[in-house]
Amino acid sequence: RNGDGRAVLRSSVREFLCSEAMHYLGIPTSRAASLVVSDDDVWRDQFYNGNIKKERGAVVLRLAKSWFRIGSLEILAYSGELDLQRRLLDFIIQEHFPSIAMNDSNRYLEFFSTVVSETANLIALWMSVGFAHGVCNTDNFSLLSLTIDYGPFGFMESYDPNFVPNTSDDERRYKIGNQANVGLFNLNKLLQALKPLLDPRQKKLASQILEGYGERYYIRFTELFKTKLGLLGENEDDNYLIAFLLKVSLLC
Repeated sequence: RNGDGRAVLRSSVREFLCSEAMHYLGIPTSRAASLVVSDDDVWRDQFYNGNIKKERGAVVLRLAKSWFRIGSLEILAYSGELDLQRRLLDFIIQEHFPSIAMNDSNRYLEFFSTVVSETANLIALWMSVGFAHGVCNTDNFSLLSLTIDYGPFGFMESYDPNFVPNTSDDERRYKIGNQANVGLFNLNKLLQALKPLLDPRQKKLASQILEGYGERYYIRFTELFKTKLGLLGENEDDNYLIAFLLKVSLLC
């Protein structure tokens, strides 16, 4: 593809429809405002089988409260631009995290705690509708925990934890059953980016917050599936029932 950065009409229509569907399913997401067809021809190997064809290009205008991602902070930390990173982080907190006081010395810790919790919530929501994000790298993970990238993606037709919507993902890194783990990997990258801005006590607390990610995800995942099944209250057999039904779905 030579990294031309262009989209074709086929993928643009899918992106438009999916982002709007996700919104109405109650899942935090960017929205599609318009789709414009281009007169430019774009060459694509749709099935990665060497059969390159000419397709019509298109542009989707997407809207979101913010496009800042984990990668936005990661790249500044990597390049040692800590002053710029601090200024950017303060701007993000001031604009999008009103519950965090700017004069709080623990504001970066509070920010990290919120992102960890909301990322766990977002991925649990993805799983609740069988949505697989095909490229879950740090540059596609929103700091506001929105679904912001609709490149390779897909919905499972039937339950399969090995479902991969990205035909170029030969290692199956982003299979749907690994999304929660990839979320943890990306949050760890965020923590590494924030560490130069934290004191030793805050670093220790941030690590403890990250350790709680798995429990937060599991609790939210269980809540969503109990709602689907109409289960009320708390019962020690609920988790077994959810696991059993998913296993039955896998065998069907």
